Formats: sequence, structure tokens, C-alpha cells
Amino acid sequence: MKARDLFIILVTAVVSALAAVYAYDRWGDGRRGNSKAYLPLQLASYDNAIFSGKLQRKFISSSPTDFTSAAQIATAAVVNIKATQGVGTTIWGRGTGSGVLISPDGYIVTNLHVIDNSSDVDVTLDDKREFKAKVVGYDESSDIALIKIRGHDFPHLIFGNSDSVRVGEWVLAVGNPFNLQSTVTTGIISAKSRNINILDADNPIESFIQTDAVINPGNSGGALVNTNGELIGINTAILTESGRYEGYSFAIPSNLVRKVVKDLKEFGEVKRGFIGINIKPVNASFAKASGMDTPHGIVITRVLKGGGADLAGLQVDDIIVKINDNPVNSTSQLQELVARFRPGNKIIVDILRDGELIQKTVTLQGLKKESRDVGKLLKPYFAKYGFHARNLSISEKRITGTQGVKVISITKGKPIADTNMEIGYIITAVNDHPINNLEDLLTQLRTLDSERIVFEGIYEEFQGIYQYSFEAM
Repeated sequence: MKARDLFIILVTAVVSALAAVYAYDRWGDGRRGNSKAYLPLQLASYDNAIFSGKLQRKFISSSPTDFTSAAQIATAAVVNIKATQGVGTTIWGRGTGSGVLISPDGYIVTNLHVIDNSSDVDVTLDDKREFKAKVVGYDESSDIALIKIRGHDFPHLIFGNSDSVRVGEWVLAVGNPFNLQSTVTTGIISAKSRNINILDADNPIESFIQTDAVINPGNSGGALVNTNGELIGINTAILTESGRYEGYSFAIPSNLVRKVVKDLKEFGEVKRGFIGINIKPVNASFAKASGMDTPHGIVITRVLKGGGADLAGLQVDDIIVKINDNPVNSTSQLQELVARFRPGNKIIVDILRDGELIQKTVTLQGLKKESRDVGKLLKPYFAKYGFHARNLSISEKRITGTQGVKVISITKGKPIADTNMEIGYIITAVNDHPINNLEDLLTQLRTLDSERIVFEGIYEEFQGIYQYSFEAM
């Protein structure tokens, strides 16, 4: 072969290769850099601004591994929170944590346990500006709180789609561990829809994103972001024997956070819809008896009379396999999906019944609860006996391992003062009746059947059970 022919072949090969690379880069499937796919996602129809019904991007942040851009975006929007806990002039503690600016006008989302029972909330931005924050609202079931600072043009994070995150995907955790402001750590998504039984509330919602990004005390309420700098979770908890990071971190999914925040902004409380069922996961034996090839879905164990499921025709032993076309394989996953909707919203439930796939439309209902101002009703009793108490915070329940109410002030010259009770005493029983909260305390003080009142309880800093007795007046 002549040198000239060889040269022509070589030039042709190089040009062809360059053309192929250019075509792939311009029109290929985009797997170089941040790959993006546009897929339909069904979300609550009531939110026209956020859940518009349009196609929402499913972002796959598997590459690149350069986190600098996402870190820069997130650190500017993550704040340091210092919360003073107390009533009036009585202060019993100060806590620190993190929060995430989610709007230019100063709305900040954090964990409830960061600001629980706080009389004063101070916020420090990444640029060192300091603000006083007001509490807009909170939700015990999800451990989410919404606070606000005054101002405008604040840096903030955009909500990402937590449904689209994948196990193995790179993420960043941003917060203020040990008061080390604007700390960034990285890891991967380790699992989704985790329930770790950490929330002490009525009807808790635990469907955490699990990650191995390092989170420590002070990170609570901070941001979990993808490599595009989008907020996909609020860092909330760790599993640990030492009280420090041991490899397991958990965040509340952003899609749930977004719904809770919207409710808190509009109503000051969360409007949560319920299907009206009791459920459990499908195990191997139940799957075999039901003719299923593999165990999947959630089996209904009870249908509440008059509830949404009952009115839609759902039955005991029906197997729920999808909610609004989202596959369901754990109770926590189902609870999170339903918790994104309000009473009156309709959801599509796919069930297996006797081997047949059936689709039902369920109208969610609210949880009927008696509403009353317990604190206001307790005031006469507090004045009569000379003390003031509050519900235990979530963190105090975890530390003490008990339910009860905490004494936060004692008035001289009143019956309680004569018992030598000290501030910080946790009342766990009144006249042998268990006390879980202020409502229980009110009930017992209202219905006394004895001439003496006997408080039983504990102190955090002392061992043993302490009893205090005084005359009922």
C-alpha cells in the first residue's frame, strides 16, 4: 500500500471518529455529565403552583463526581439555628441545629425537634447575617417545622423530586454539626422508604431516605441535595450507639416536605388525608396462599367503617400494589405517598383480589380529633397548686425513655413549693394514673377522687422514682 493511500485512510478514520463524538455529544442519550430524563410523575392535583400536572424532570445525578457547584449552591441556603427553650423568663435549655431557606422572602424549613418548645429562635446565614425568626407552624407526625425571617432576595434551594433519587446516587449533606457552620459531606443513597421508629407522635410518617453521608448533632434540619444542587431531603436522624455518626443517616423526602410546608404556609397546620385502613407487608406465606409469584405489596388487615377505603369498596385481605401508579412494597412507603394529599383528594389504588387486578378510586378523609386549648384549661390548676408544666419535647422523650409532662416553674407559698419538688421534675403519674401529656394531666386534676394528690415521676439527672404529695384544694 502506498504512503499516500495510508495517509488518506488515516485522515478518514480520524474525521469519522470526531464526527461520531460530535453527533453523540449533541444528539445522544446525554449520559455524559448530568443526565436528564423527562418522565411523567403523578402528584397532588390541589397545588397548581408546585404540582402543576406538567411533566416533571427525573434527575439522575450519577455523574460527574465534582460536587463544587452543588456545594456552593447549598451552603449559601443552609442556615444555623439557635433555639432558646423556655416559657417567659424561665429558660431550661438552648439547642442548635440547621435549616434550609426555601424561598427568597425568608421561609426556612427545619426539624421540629430543633425548635421544639422554643421561646426564641435565632438564625445565622452563611454570610454571617443574623435574624430573629418566627415560627409559622410545625407537624409532629413528620418532625417538620416552618419558620420565617424578615427580608428579601435570600439565597434558597429549589425542591427536587425525591421520588426520582436512586440507590447508589451521589448526594451531599449540608449543615452545622457541632456548631461548625456550613459543613458539607458527601455519600450515596443507601436505601429508600426506611422506617426506624424514631418519631414519637400520633400517626407518625417515617419513610426516610437513608444515606451514608456523614451527619452529626447540629445537622438536624439541614439539606440533603443531589449533584445538581436540588433539595431532595431534610436531614433528620442517625442510628447510633455512641450518639455520633456511625454510618447510617436519614432524611425526610423532599416531596413530603414540600406538601407539609405548603399546608403550614396556608393553614398553620397540616391537612392530612387518610385512607381508613390498617395494613401490613405481604410475607412469603401470604403471597403463596394468594397465588403470587413473589411477595410484594401491602395487605389490608382492617377497613375502618365509613372511611374512604370502606366507601370505595376495599376489603380485608386486598393487596395494595400501587398508589397513583407508584409501586408500594412497604407500609412506610404507602404512608408517605398518602401523606402528600389532603382530605377530599382522590387517589387511585391498584389492588389484587383473588388474583385479579382491580383499580379503585379512594376519597381521603381527615382524622377526627377533639380540638381544645389544653394549656388554657390547665391555667386555673397551675395557679391553684403553684406550678407550670409543658409536654416533653421529642428529644427529651428519647433521652428519658418515658412519657410525661415537665415542671418548668414553681411558685413560692403554694402547695407544690412545700413538697420540695424541683424545676425539671417529669410527672409520669397522678394518683397512680399514667400521664403521657398535658391532656392526661388535665383529665386527672379535673376528676380527682381523693383528698390528696400524689405526683410520681423522675428527674433526668437523678436515678429513681420520686413522689410528691399535697392536699387537693
